[in-house]
Amino acid sequence: MLRIYTLATCDTCRRALKWLRAHNIPFEERAIREQPPSPAELRTMLAGLEGRLRPLFNTSGRDYRELKLGEKLPGMTDAAALALLAANGNLVKRPFLISDRTRLVGFDEATWKRELA
Repeated sequence: MLRIYTLATCDTCRRALKWLRAHNIPFEERAIREQPPSPAELRTMLAGLEGRLRPLFNTSGRDYRELKLGEKLPGMTDAAALALLAANGNLVKRPFLISDRTRLVGFDEATWKRELA
């Protein structure tokens, strides 16, 4: 089953959920702030992104800016970056959708259609 991490006030997350429902795709929704993706899920997503850390981060978020991660991220180890994400759901780009065979971060309708429909 698909697991999708969302934020209730996020328009992109609401569009993604609406798209999943319109396509009758079953999913389990989790609140990203209260229950961020696990380190294992983050490692799986990172592998799907060919080791690129930046796409996992909500780079437009306040926490990202306050922590000055734009400056720090290039020098961070994968382990340190993933631990930071697992501890703070505000830092994770959303929606964050993962299953045994699918890994998507952010919502792009064409990509979701190709991967899920």
